[in-house]
Amino acid sequence: MRLLLAILLVLLALLQFNLWFGEGGFADIRRLEQRVSEQERENALLQQRNRELEAEVDDLRQGLEAIEERARSEMGMIKEGEEFYQVVPGQGAPPEEQK
Repeated sequence: MRLLLAILLVLLALLQFNLWFGEGGFADIRRLEQRVSEQERENALLQQRNRELEAEVDDLRQGLEAIEERARSEMGMIKEGEEFYQVVPGQGAPPEEQK
């Protein structure tokens, strides 16, 4: 009888070990839940980025203002008849002429 009880306790301990630490156990499930939540956060960021890019594409398809703005900022283009002034930040006072 004691041998049977000892065997049953050992089996119970093995089952508990697998439940807590084995494949598909609580630790494994917790790790998977954490990965799912991280992936959901990343997906939300990517969806926001996609919405922003889609809005930009719509602007470029519909209006000339967006195209003009992009040409000015990214390509440095100006309209005909405009004057372009480029301000270059200085490095302090100009060096004095040497004699």
